[in-house]
Parts: sequence; structure tokens; C-alpha cells
Amino acid sequence: MRRRTIPTTAVQVTELGFGASVIGNLFRTTSAEDAAAALDTAWDAGIRYYDTAPHYGLGLSEHRLGAALRDRPRDQYVISSKVGRLLVPNEHPQGVDTEGFVVRDDLRRQWDFSRDGVLHSIEETLQRTGLDRLDIVYLHDPDHHWQQAADEAMPALAELRDQGVIGAIGAGMNQSAMLARFLRETAADLVMLAGRYTLLDQSALDDVLPTAQEHGKAVIAVGVFNSGLLSQDRPTEGMKYDYQAAPPELLDRARTIADVCEAHGTTLPAAAIAFPLTHPHVINVTLGMRDPEQVRRNALLHQQPVPQELWHDLRDQGLLRAEAPFATEERSRPCP
Repeated sequence: MRRRTIPTTAVQVTELGFGASVIGNLFRTTSAEDAAAALDTAWDAGIRYYDTAPHYGLGLSEHRLGAALRDRPRDQYVISSKVGRLLVPNEHPQGVDTEGFVVRDDLRRQWDFSRDGVLHSIEETLQRTGLDRLDIVYLHDPDHHWQQAADEAMPALAELRDQGVIGAIGAGMNQSAMLARFLRETAADLVMLAGRYTLLDQSALDDVLPTAQEHGKAVIAVGVFNSGLLSQDRPTEGMKYDYQAAPPELLDRARTIADVCEAHGTTLPAAAIAFPLTHPHVINVTLGMRDPEQVRRNALLHQQPVPQELWHDLRDQGLLRAEAPFATEERSRPCP
């Protein structure tokens, strides 16, 4: 699988990444056996970038990911985790987590973007994973914590990066405007952008993507199926868009895009994975994968040829924004 380099760093990520939120029991239980098998299948498929966070299952995702990677050659894969939510004892447990993960709530999340909070969070992540280091660390959803995140958390991460403890640093969010600020105003090398550069939403062209281009920095794209609406060949009633039932106009738009994909000999989900990577500064698409079947399907979709003509056709029909750039074949070659 092709690898791309995070500019100004030595860190290379495969074009397809394994998002480990779902193996932290996001929305429903994933068995330990399925999680382990999914990670083994991802490795066999050539995936070498794995993303997790303390938030995912109150540490369950980090435990499972670390167990799967611990005996793998450490120089062959890249792992990222996040800071900003410390896990602390829950004084008033109700039995089950209330933030979307099917796990016991013996712990709770505590927002903390202080320098000490960042260092403590990284130390605890290393303990949970059992790994010797993290390659990438992101600030996790600092939407309401800009000042502390920019003034304390990012400088702390930059110091660790400059010491060689971490390979690259950034921020991950569902919005693009603040991510552009992190690229423009802080030491961030990259950002993780959720759902804002997809076949249905190219709002990142207004801020974070031109900023990445101007400053020579990178973007990891996640949420490229927009919560499911772009995940099947033929979108149907009841499918989700940004975690809610897709409105009729977006369902119709997704169906129209699917028709154009079919006319070009490809499928809607294959195009959804391929589209973000056509931007010169998007270096990876990371997908949540719960079991071996999902991993195999996503790997095959990533490998499926998507003709350049499709993007031009979608743009000509007003289904993609006119200023969306499309990478050349030259840029798609593997990194040296």
C-alpha cells in the first residue's frame, strides 16, 4: 500500500488508515475476538497507520490496539493517539458510558489541555497500549478550549516532537475553521479533519485546505462516508448523514453521485474513499473498521480504480465545488 510523508517530518502513513474508535465499542459491542481479527486483517492488507484515543471506549480501544501491535515490528507501523480528555475515576457511575460507547463507566472523561494534562495523558496512553512511543499525537476536539490548547497543549507537544519523543503533532476536529488556525498559528504538522472534505461536503476548501497548502502541511481525512450515507453503492431511506437521518435533498444528491460513479465504472463508496486523496495535501483516509469483513471491504474499495474523468464530470454537473483540485498521477506514486 502506498505511503505518503507528513511534510517536515520523517513520518510516513499508508494512504488507508485503521480508525480504532469502533473497536472501543462505539455504538455497539465489538467482541475482543472480532477486534483482534480486524487488526490482523488490516495488517495483512498492508495498512500501517492506526489511530486511537483515550475517549474511545474509556481506554478500551487503546488496550485492544496496543495488544494487537505489541509484537509487530515497531518500525513498520505508525500509531496516533490524542490528548485533551484525561480518564479519571467516576464518582457517580450509572453502569454504562453515556458518550456513545458500550462500556462500563467506572471512569469518566475530564477536559484538560494543560501542559501537565498533556504529559499525563500521553503517559497513560503508553501504559494502556504497552508501546514504547507514539508517532503522532493530536489535540482531541479542542473546540471550546482554543486558548489553553494553543498556549499550553501544542507547545508541550512541540517540545516532545523537537526532542524526538513524538514524530508529528496536530489537532483533530469535526470543524475545519479552527483546524486552519492550528495550522496557521501553532506548531502543528498536520490535522485530522472529520467529514468536511467529502463527496457531499467540501467546506474545508474555505479554510483548512488552502491553509495546509499555503503552509506546506498535511491533512488526514476521516468521516469520509458522512456517517454512512456514502458507504453503499445505492443510498437508501434512513441512512445517516453526520449522525442523523439524511435529509431528502442530500439523499437525492448522493443517489445522483452514485449514478455518475456507475456510469464511470466505479461505485459510490470507492469514490468516497478516493476523493479526499485527490487533494494535494490530503495524505491519508482513515476508516473505522469493526471486523475482518469491514477491513477486507474497505481495502478492496481503496484498491478499486477510480477514473480521473469522474471528478471532472461531477464538477461539470455541479456535484463538486468548482475549485476542488485533483491530484495528478505523478503525485500518486509511492513516497521514496
